[in-house]
Amino acid sequence: MADVGKQERERVDRERLRAIRFLRGGPVRLRDSTQSGRVLLESDERGTVSLSVSVLEGLKKEGLVTSGQGGCVEVTAAGLAFGRRAAAASDPFRAQHWDLERQVVAQGDEAQKITVNLAESPLAGLARHRTRKGEMFLGPAEVGAGERLRSDYTRGQIMPRLGANWITSVTAGKRSAGKGGAVELTEAALAARQRVDRALDAVGPELAGILVDICCFLKGMEQVERERGWPARSAKIVLKTALGVLARHYNPPGERPAGRPAAILHWGDEDYRPRMP
Repeated sequence: MADVGKQERERVDRERLRAIRFLRGGPVRLRDSTQSGRVLLESDERGTVSLSVSVLEGLKKEGLVTSGQGGCVEVTAAGLAFGRRAAAASDPFRAQHWDLERQVVAQGDEAQKITVNLAESPLAGLARHRTRKGEMFLGPAEVGAGERLRSDYTRGQIMPRLGANWITSVTAGKRSAGKGGAVELTEAALAARQRVDRALDAVGPELAGILVDICCFLKGMEQVERERGWPARSAKIVLKTALGVLARHYNPPGERPAGRPAAILHWGDEDYRPRMP
């Protein structure tokens, strides 16, 4: 009997975690199931998941999911944290504050796969928003451009130091914050700074400030609007414009994106046919 009870608890835990993972993609519709005691969580993009009514009610009582308008079900912030703790291989309470995702970021002419903490970047939350037409507010190119700028900004060591420089040796006499000159930088950091300079010059002074504030300093939209005296919900419109210009700087029209192989070209007449060996 003890084994039966243990198996039932494990089944319920798996079902709870599967429901949380499914709801992470956004609100879903709640539908009746042909099976007694079960319901369906339905999404046009992600398919359908069958769930026990008792499990769903338990998730609602614990505040992990909530019912929205029109019979929709969505996960709460507590539910997202629960899902991260359950999926973490180690240190679950630190993992609950993470939202990790594998992304491809261009570094120069090459593409590199990196792990990004979406909970750290204001762009990640804004990228989940949709327009009235159901389209994503920020496209992949715009989000990628913002993350690429933040990566170069971090690599270039441009963030202001908040304390003394304990890295430099005492005998060098450079224990203070220093001037931040190019002589003290590595080649990689200097190249990253140069890429940031070119990117900000390309977008212009009118749009460079909001890119630095949000993509690099990780300020929130409301904070930017308050500091600049802008109307409410206006920062995201300006940011989208700036990210569009930045994306065109990184991938100009007509040029192939980084990491994509060049197309094979040849010269020939209209009726040209290659000879097969």
